[in-house]
Amino acid sequence: MSDLLSVILPAYNEADCISSTIDDVEKALRQANVPYEIIVVDDGSTDDTGRLAAAKNVKVIRHKRNLGVGAARKRGILEAKGTIVVTTDVDGTYPNDQIPVLHETLVKNNSDMVIGARVGKNVAFEWPHRYIPKLLIRWLASYLCSHKIPDLNSGLRVIRREVALKYFYLLPDGHSWESTITLAVLCNHHEVIFHPIDYFKRKGGKSTFAPFKDTYNYISLVIRTIMYFFPLRVFIPVSFIIMLGGGIKIVYDWNVHGWIGSLDVIIFLGGILVILVGLLADLIVVVGRRQAYANLK
Repeated sequence: MSDLLSVILPAYNEADCISSTIDDVEKALRQANVPYEIIVVDDGSTDDTGRLAAAKNVKVIRHKRNLGVGAARKRGILEAKGTIVVTTDVDGTYPNDQIPVLHETLVKNNSDMVIGARVGKNVAFEWPHRYIPKLLIRWLASYLCSHKIPDLNSGLRVIRREVALKYFYLLPDGHSWESTITLAVLCNHHEVIFHPIDYFKRKGGKSTFAPFKDTYNYISLVIRTIMYFFPLRVFIPVSFIIMLGGGIKIVYDWNVHGWIGSLDVIIFLGGILVILVGLLADLIVVVGRRQAYANLK
């Protein structure tokens, strides 16, 4: 059904919020006169999340164990009947009444994805141990993909189903799902719109975000995703830093000791080897794109 909007609600132990979230989404879409379906993916909850969702007469998919929010989003998209899907959280942090606005923005602009960027007038404070790593990762991602990103990992977004399915092989099962799909569509030149939204404090349940583990995953997935599309944006800076370090050591040893050590040469050559590997990686990406375009003909 091309005019159907599929709303994906991943939920893990969200009994406090699941009913009110479903009510808010349904109210917003009914008022906007948007045909919709709601799919709740109960990601191995041990509370009444699944039962409460089923009582709302929406489609409920249950995972036997907790697989991660990314896995829940992917399962919901696979089960969706609409050509446009919405992903959001059920903890009350996102203004789900803005879903019709994001949907309308995507349709009117014929874009591929509209992201609810948490830069509105009312944005809940995040503790430094969460905000600072996210800020640094967003700066890194903006630099690597050459695109200003106001919000890398917002959980509220509208996306064309066929676009999401195109990058399923890249998308992880954990919290980095949002960041990865954002980078994938931006790096592959899809039309992406960032729409300002508010962001509120969690109304119930408990966040599963692990600061150290998930921050590490964010960084590694950002670098991996960028390397998949534009490897030289990673290899060139690394090569430059290594060669600069080697060059400084060569100048120092020559001026202070009157000779150039073998370590100096090894460091400098290491930088050259890094850029050569980067060029090889870039060639592989170009060949892959050429093959992909050939298959489209």
